Amino acid sequence: MKKYRLFGVISAVCITLSILYSFVGNSQIPTSRVLLSTNPPLERILPFEAEAERPQSPVTLKLQAVNAAGKPLENAKISLQILTPNRNPWLTTDFPIVEGTKLLQMDATAPDGKLEIQQMLPIRGNYQLLVNVSPLVANAFTPYQQTLNLNVRENPVKYKYFVVIAAILLSLGLLGGWVIGGQEELQQGEIAPQSVRLLLSALTVVAIVTLLVINISAEVAEAHGSEHHSNSTEVIAPSSQKSQGLEINLGGDKNATVGKLANLSLQVKDSATGQPIKDVALQVKAIALEHNLTVFDYKGIPDEQGKLAWLEQFFDGSPHKIEVEATPLPGSSRQFAPVKVAQEVEVEAIAPPIYIRLIGLFYFTAFVGIGMAIGLLIQHRRTPQARES
Repeated sequence: MKKYRLFGVISAVCITLSILYSFVGNSQIPTSRVLLSTNPPLERILPFEAEAERPQSPVTLKLQAVNAAGKPLENAKISLQILTPNRNPWLTTDFPIVEGTKLLQMDATAPDGKLEIQQMLPIRGNYQLLVNVSPLVANAFTPYQQTLNLNVRENPVKYKYFVVIAAILLSLGLLGGWVIGGQEELQQGEIAPQSVRLLLSALTVVAIVTLLVINISAEVAEAHGSEHHSNSTEVIAPSSQKSQGLEINLGGDKNATVGKLANLSLQVKDSATGQPIKDVALQVKAIALEHNLTVFDYKGIPDEQGKLAWLEQFFDGSPHKIEVEATPLPGSSRQFAPVKVAQEVEVEAIAPPIYIRLIGLFYFTAFVGIGMAIGLLIQHRRTPQARES
């Protein structure tokens, strides 16, 4: 009986130690992971600003897959998805339609375990980068997934604009409350004193003009892309090229919508044999034609089938150009002059929903109302003192 009891105690101790090891020991064992670095540094990254004084550059995102020892993984396939910050209807961004959507999705061949892209980040908030790393050679290493977070702060200029607008609205409300609070005596047949009637009429006109400006600006922004396209005279390279033994075909969606991913693909093959070519370097760019601004840039190589495919969202509702340049890899036996293909993508802008516009109007009205309440309170406290004097 004592032997059985001793055996039970030893078993319980072993189970307890194994549980403690699983919670404590495993957390100390290094595992494969993805390292993220940005240029500019994270604290200096700002969201896209269409009317910026200085030309903006996309943010450089460098992803490095490493093993448990911290060494770069070789011959890896890196799948990347970039998710935009979640929706917040009460504090919307400059591109409400983009909130809570997918900005980019791509699969990249990474011989040295590195993926580097340049991506314009349209709005403030916390971006999620979903990374999936798998081997190109079967069983070379265990596939793994990781979620990285990238927090983009708001442009400080926006806060200055907000303070100025809030001060103006509060001042208008304060003036209105002061006038209403100091009412004159009613004349025969009047519903309200003349100063009050004039003030209320002015506020009504301001509200109507504000609604008109918000709605008209939204409609103009929606049609702006098509107007720009009709005035564009830029010569764009063909989407298919046969040159120096290469055949390059750029395909995919030619029409896109803000808030949705556009499907794009590239095929590189031998023009004589039709066999896929993978020993070429590809530079892919997405350029917003309205501002002539690069919003996406990637340098890489095609997969085993000579293909490169990616899904991209064009957050700015204006025409974009997809441009790909193929160059020989250093030390490759296949040498040729750079070959370019390009394709234009029409982007349909989506106006913000009406409830977002109404929320903005509510904030404007609230500031005026607060100012008016302060003005009324001042006049209310001032009136008894005037009567006593």
